[in-house]
Amino acid sequence: MSDTSTSPATITVWFLNGPNANLYGLDANKNYGTDSFPVLQSRCEKKAVSLNVNLRFLQSNWEGQLIDWIQEGRGVADGIIINAAGLTYSSIPILDALMSFPGKIIEAHMSNIWKREPFRHHSYISKVADGVIAGLGGDGYELAIDAIARLIRKQS
Repeated sequence: MSDTSTSPATITVWFLNGPNANLYGLDANKNYGTDSFPVLQSRCEKKAVSLNVNLRFLQSNWEGQLIDWIQEGRGVADGIIINAAGLTYSSIPILDALMSFPGKIIEAHMSNIWKREPFRHHSYISKVADGVIAGLGGDGYELAIDAIARLIRKQS
């Protein structure tokens, strides 16, 4: 009997990383694990390939650049995974941009934000996110890709 199954259609996901994410792996306190940003990117790209996801993995230290990418994603990306880093707790403009994005949104954090300083316990992004993954380091990044792919495919 031949296998008539087909692989799932390719979906497009943008993974946006905010300020200081480029320094992952260099943190003396190890809040963000030991993997460098390029290692995390490689891990995420491999995970995406295994799920038939076209992944665009980006990082900026500038709020406006993150907003521009969110806006550019409209009509292009099926979903956005975002770790806005310190902007998570302060950026209403990023919230507004995400509110205009029609696809699925996953908020991701390397550290468990609820075990950290009280100001990190409030996220503007959570207001629009379909889900939040926090505290699992690089594994959480890979899980976020899996989760968003499932959410997008369920709605199709």
